[in-house]
Amino acid sequence: MSDQKRIKTMWQDNCSGLRGHPLMTKELGEKIPVLRANENVEDSDDVIAHVKLFSPYSGWTWYATEWEAETGLCFGLVEGFDTEWGYFGLTELAEAKVFGGVPAIERDLYWEPKTIGEITGETSEIAA
Repeated sequence: MSDQKRIKTMWQDNCSGLRGHPLMTKELGEKIPVLRANENVEDSDDVIAHVKLFSPYSGWTWYATEWEAETGLCFGLVEGFDTEWGYFGLTELAEAKVFGGVPAIERDLYWEPKTIGEITGETSEIAA
């Protein structure tokens, strides 16, 4: 299996049934803009977060606003130690495990796309 195929398969995988769902679906992927599509948007509060990933074990949350289907690389808002913009890989998130091999990252199956302004209004301010 080629590296590109392995990478694509990893984030589409449901982690052997333990997670029960993939971190990204074809349908979601078709709705998310490609990487750097929002770089000329004047107000980042207007950018839409299409997918919400989270760790119930750490309190971290990743909001995907852009992505690259071939590699699974996303760009978006990350709430961790701080709230900041950054890149994150679906492959790495899909591979993250906790106790006994349980997947550490989940996708919010009930997430409805929201603007970053709506999200940050509900949470903390973005780190400069």
